[in-house]
Amino acid sequence: MATGSESTAYRVLARKYRPSNFSELVGQDALVRTLTNAIESGRIAQAYMLTGVRGVGKTTTARIIARALNCTGADGKGGITASPCGVCDNCVAIAEDRHVDVMEMDAASRTGIDDIRELIEGVRYKPVSARFKVYIIDEIHMLSKNAFNALLKTLEEPPEHIRFVFATTEIRKVPVTVLSRCQRFDLRRLDAGLLAAHFTAIAERERIPVEPEAIRLIARAADGSVRDGLSLLDQAIALGSDRVAAAQVQEMLGLADRTAVFALFDRLMAGEIKQALDQMQTMYRDGADPAAVLQDLLDVTYWVTRIKIAPEVADAPYTPEAERTHGREMAQKLSMPVLTRAWQLLLKGLEETLRADAQLQAAEMVLVRLAYAADLPPATELAKELAAAPTSQSPPPGTTQAPPPGPRPSRGGNGGGNGGPAVSAAAAMATPAPAAAPGTSPAKTPQSFLEVIRLFEENREVGIKTQLHNSVHLVKFEQGRIELRPTEHAPRDLASKTMTFLEQWTGMRWVVSISQERGDPTLAEQDDAARQRLMDAAERLPVVQAVKESFPGAVIRKVTPRTELAELESDAMFLDAPDAAEDDERD
Repeated sequence: MATGSESTAYRVLARKYRPSNFSELVGQDALVRTLTNAIESGRIAQAYMLTGVRGVGKTTTARIIARALNCTGADGKGGITASPCGVCDNCVAIAEDRHVDVMEMDAASRTGIDDIRELIEGVRYKPVSARFKVYIIDEIHMLSKNAFNALLKTLEEPPEHIRFVFATTEIRKVPVTVLSRCQRFDLRRLDAGLLAAHFTAIAERERIPVEPEAIRLIARAADGSVRDGLSLLDQAIALGSDRVAAAQVQEMLGLADRTAVFALFDRLMAGEIKQALDQMQTMYRDGADPAAVLQDLLDVTYWVTRIKIAPEVADAPYTPEAERTHGREMAQKLSMPVLTRAWQLLLKGLEETLRADAQLQAAEMVLVRLAYAADLPPATELAKELAAAPTSQSPPPGTTQAPPPGPRPSRGGNGGGNGGPAVSAAAAMATPAPAAAPGTSPAKTPQSFLEVIRLFEENREVGIKTQLHNSVHLVKFEQGRIELRPTEHAPRDLASKTMTFLEQWTGMRWVVSISQERGDPTLAEQDDAARQRLMDAAERLPVVQAVKESFPGAVIRKVTPRTELAELESDAMFLDAPDAAEDDERD
């Protein structure tokens, strides 16, 4: 055991360099300015709500507020100040977490109403030695609903000697009734450049040589959290003993070399899958985690996209030269659709890799997908090519091209006052008919409306086929001419689309017009009527009646046609001979 001057226990960097006043808070300028002005002007709120991600200084800020409110100065005669002295009894006791009038409560472990009742009971008593009693409740969103309700009244009208400071990482879980009684401050996540500068200063104070690339890796891994970054720096110092090197930090974090990640991304975008897989194996043998490699590829994709949108971001002072150079080169070569597709594939692949038992194999399959998708044209270009394909070919001799789909003809045009078809076919007759697709023969001309619907089904135009079956009344059918009365559910362009497709598939002229006449029932209605007739026929069968007598309440759910039933039923109203009823079942 160490003795003498070395007997003091080691303090981790996150505690050793915890800010003791507002001027030492890193990256929270708006918060510092607001609180400083409020304290100096005497406009002190009854409750503060501090929110932000882990490690950005919420609890530290709460303690600084408590010290600012209770500082008495080095001479013991000072008042409320935005710059606590740090040497008076109150400041020292608060810093050492032993002040009787500054109470910290962890709501994650004390969530019940009984804990809040205990707190409320102490509110009515004045402070023992401080100017204010300060209640600091960390992770307040963990309180139960009853605990929040018990706190509300006291929070709305606290005694003059009481101040509350709340901290939370889940602000959305805090009831609005509580938020409305607090001044809210959002502590922002620190960017990598600011964290790197802060960690560099601490390393200099600790007299530990640290490579700039190592600091950058730690700052990026900290993800905006000062405490997380200092913990990683502590670990890196212990690993390197007398020097923190980038290679050691990469090994500690399971990261791949940044230049190697750019090279891997470049090979994937070039479709060089074999070389990319070989490099992935090398990075894995060197200690890189497969999921971390995919995360690095996501970072590269994001970085290149940012440069493509705003090239000036590459000139940021904290940007390494390698990232600046590689990023600009890739931003010039890769299009935005390629980058967005790579992002989606990597994001989905990262989720799969994290869930997989064999992460290396899962990550390699993600790279395979990414490499093979890299040289695909954008979806918009494919759609344009598909749309232009039928019209880009010259029509065969003796055929003409299809008219473009137009708006649905009006039911009450100027020439439609006699109640007959309201659509003139003159415009359609003036347009050449379309040719069948090159290399294919025209379809057989439909001889009935049912054959028209069957033609749409064969060509996989299911939407129009369904509308023709369910939403139109057939008024008249002739070869090359159809008159329809659509229902209110039919789309407005159904007639024009039907005409266009029929001309394209059959190679002949078709006129599809809208009529005001009643017409036949829709095919769906005819099908329902036919099914009902089959049900009625089945009901009259002796075997069915016998079953229903034996099982009261049994009903027929479905009838399947069978030719043998035609001999039993001679009624002409039946379209087909009904099948034996299915097994009857009770309701």
